Amino acid sequence: MPDIDPFTAAWVLWIAAFIVIEGRALKRGQPGDTLSEHVWTWFGVKRGWAWKRAALAAFMAWLSVHFVFGWMTL
Repeated sequence: MPDIDPFTAAWVLWIAAFIVIEGRALKRGQPGDTLSEHVWTWFGVKRGWAWKRAALAAFMAWLSVHFVFGWMTL
């Protein structure tokens, strides 16, 4: 068996945990369980915190470009 980089293993575990947590939240169907609902709360999406929404939008735009093109690292 090949050696697995510890960071690769950690990211795989993180993704697996996300799938389990989000899956249970979706199956449960209660308001406020999913990651997106938590992000909306944290960033005041439904309360009109314009600067928080702008910060979230800028981060998501950067992350999307970073994933697609592989540059613009921090």
